[in-house]
Amino acid sequence: MPDPPRTEPNPWGDAATPYEGLGGDDGVRELADRFYDRIEATAPTLRAMLPRNDAISREKLYEFLSGWTGGPNLYIAKRGHPRLRMRHFPFSIGREEVLEWLRCMSDALDEMGVEGPLREFLDARFEHSAYWMQNR
Repeated sequence: MPDPPRTEPNPWGDAATPYEGLGGDDGVRELADRFYDRIEATAPTLRAMLPRNDAISREKLYEFLSGWTGGPNLYIAKRGHPRLRMRHFPFSIGREEVLEWLRCMSDALDEMGVEGPLREFLDARFEHSAYWMQNR
């Protein structure tokens, strides 16, 4: 039997998914690139954790965010389960790094003009994820 039609609005607004709310593939790629641009320009602690050429890091974030926001599961299809905590464990991530990461993501979302319920939803999800990565 099919699920009954949804009567409550999505917590992220009118779009079918946050992925669509961000503008689909182009929007998710833009978010990943703007995020890494902010790291490059303003986050020396985070930048030091990245390889000199961050192209692969940008691609991985784009692929991850695609599925994480409700779009195609590009990361999983290419690389398997993200195992985020395990993959970030080699890096010393404390409160300072979490806040720097959140600031860069917030700035990227600001630059894209993401606001309203979608912004509130993403901010809460990003905050939860960022603090979950903290390992010191």
